[in-house]
Formats: sequence, structure tokens, C-alpha cells
Amino acid sequence: MPAFFCLVIPLAFRFTCYYYRKAYYRSFLFDPPACAVADPHHTYGGETRLPFVLNNLHRYAMYGALAYVVILSYDVVQAFAYNGRAYLGIGTGIMLVNDTLLAVYAFSCHSFRHLVGGRVDCFSCVRFGQQRHALWKGVTRLNVNHPMWAWVSIAVAGSCSWGARARRARP
Repeated sequence: MPAFFCLVIPLAFRFTCYYYRKAYYRSFLFDPPACAVADPHHTYGGETRLPFVLNNLHRYAMYGALAYVVILSYDVVQAFAYNGRAYLGIGTGIMLVNDTLLAVYAFSCHSFRHLVGGRVDCFSCVRFGQQRHALWKGVTRLNVNHPMWAWVSIAVAGSCSWGARARRARP
């Protein structure tokens, strides 16, 4: 049961993701029904009531996900050493791909883009403005493909865990 708590931050990060919200609002809540169709709801409450107000915690879930990326990166570096020698196995490669995809998904996040360039009206007017602008442009390039990184990272993570369970179940 305590291992289940390790899933809280990654699940919170994914469930509150702007892209996933759009997908599950349209898929499960049928909201909005279509672009040219009038919305049947008379009053729009948006994300002001429970449970939808919890989606506003996305930025904090992102901070936790970035901590996971650091921890998993440390694990990947440790996995490359076996008995004091360099080692590359299938499991190490899978860990590297999984961590890389999770990092790209987190670094392409809208909240990360806001973190590196938000609240700045004039990059040339702030300290380290040129570097922040370059970082913001890089994150913006990643952000264009954020939906793809979301699906690829969850598919690889899911298939890795499914394969690990299947290998343990073999006699």
C-alpha cells in the first residue's frame, strides 16, 4: 500500500494537465458538445466548484513531477553501473527512455512555460532577460507538441509496467 502513494504526484500532474482536461471534458462530460452547437448549460461554473477546482493545482503537481524527473534521472545514472563497471541492459535502456519521455512531457508543459517566461512583459527589461527569452522560446517549441509527448510518455510508461508484471507472472 505505501508504494501506491508514489503514484499521487504523477497522477495529479496528468489528471490536471490542460491537454488531458480538454480530452476528458470532451470525451466523458460532452462539454462543449461541438464548436458550432449552443451549449445546453444555462450557467457556466467552469472550474470553480469541486471536484473541478482541484484542476487549479496543476502548477504544484508540475513541481512534484519535476522532482520525480530528478529522482528518476538519478536512478538511471545509478543503473548504468553494475559491480563497479559500466553496464547497459534492456532495463537500463527502458528506464532511460521512460525518464526522457517524462522529462520532455514535463518540460513541454504550459505551466513550465509560464515558470520560465511568465509574468515578464519585456524580456530585455529584466535580469537575465536574454537567457530567459531563449529558454522560453525552447519550451514554446516543445509546447507545440505537448499532446504528443503526453500520449507517448504515458504509453511507454504503461507498456513498461505491463511488461514488468508479465515477466514476474511467468513461471
